Amino acid sequence: MKKDGQKIDRVVEIILYQLKPGAGRHFHQIMENVSAPLHREAGLEILAFGNSLHCENAYVLIRVFDSLDHMAASLNIFYDSDGWKNGPRSNIVDSIKTSAKSVLFLDETAIDTLKSSHS
Repeated sequence: MKKDGQKIDRVVEIILYQLKPGAGRHFHQIMENVSAPLHREAGLEILAFGNSLHCENAYVLIRVFDSLDHMAASLNIFYDSDGWKNGPRSNIVDSIKTSAKSVLFLDETAIDTLKSSHS
């Protein structure tokens, strides 16, 4: 993205989940069939999600936003929605043992590389 000739970085949120033993396949099915479509319907951009190559119960979700304010507002709306609360929320939350979240700025080249590496 460019604004007045300057490169603008976007906000990338990376969430790493350690799932409860045996939950990996079911968790991914919920993400793929329910949660990811719900994200898209809400206008949230998911770069990648899926089980780690090293362990079925390790999982990653990577989302991208235009700014920190955009991230905060978008996630508040999403997690407060009836679609989330009455949809996949309980199945997802019940499958998670621990999670860690990191937020960083990345340029479009790095974002495109992440996107293409997980498609």
